[in-house]
Amino acid sequence: MTAGITGRMLKKEAFGALTQAGTRWFLAQAPLATITMIDHNDASRPPTLEALAEAPIPTRFGPFSVRVYRWDDPEAHPTLSKEHCALVMGDLRGKQNVPVRVHSECLTSEVFGSLKCDCREQLERAQCEIGKRGFGAILYLRQEGRGIGLANKVRAYALQAAGADTVEANEALHLPVDARTYDVAAAMLRELGVESVELMTNNPAKVEALRRLGVKIERRLPVLVPANQFSAAYLDAKRRRMQHELPSTPFAAERAQVSESGLTLPTNGRSLAS
Repeated sequence: MTAGITGRMLKKEAFGALTQAGTRWFLAQAPLATITMIDHNDASRPPTLEALAEAPIPTRFGPFSVRVYRWDDPEAHPTLSKEHCALVMGDLRGKQNVPVRVHSECLTSEVFGSLKCDCREQLERAQCEIGKRGFGAILYLRQEGRGIGLANKVRAYALQAAGADTVEANEALHLPVDARTYDVAAAMLRELGVESVELMTNNPAKVEALRRLGVKIERRLPVLVPANQFSAAYLDAKRRRMQHELPSTPFAAERAQVSESGLTLPTNGRSLAS
């Protein structure tokens, strides 16, 4: 059994080479943490969220604050990271209709520039929309490959290169089509004090999952990215087989108008909503 912390967690090693005076100043700025005893071998205990670190981060979409959390879930797959983060603009405590993107990690697209999916473009458009409004949050969840992990994702890519679609590839590997969970996202929203959100997603299942977890969603904001020659089949499979709200012709996203919310979704990455 080890000491865990619910709320904001501060550890001695986090201060590194700070001077003694600097450490005293840092501690003076931080709220007190509530310490509880957590048995990490107890699979029956509830998950806990720990706030580990926070710092300002300038981006081309405006100034954000990055907050790193540890989600200690005894039922989580051991290959997935326990650290997740929130990219926050503005003070969200008590606010309603907060633009929020719950985004799962995609190393291949966001770091390596893969054209096989629309993940990086969705992330950037969400940042752009938040920057335009001046407040909002991106909850960046470390659920690579829709929750199957990086190695399994690359194995699925190999099968896709041989002709399988994204669903068939996972099934051939005896893996779930979508293993993501959103408990940590709901916990992060509670920690941020968000009252209700406008969820930026094309995935109705994500909307329903978050609602079941108690998140109040005022409306869904589509994030439509035009397909390229490498992503068209993937986007089509998400529409047909995973019920994502996407145009029947993926390239039509370039000129899509969403009558439900009155949004025009441009393709230049400068804006999402009017």
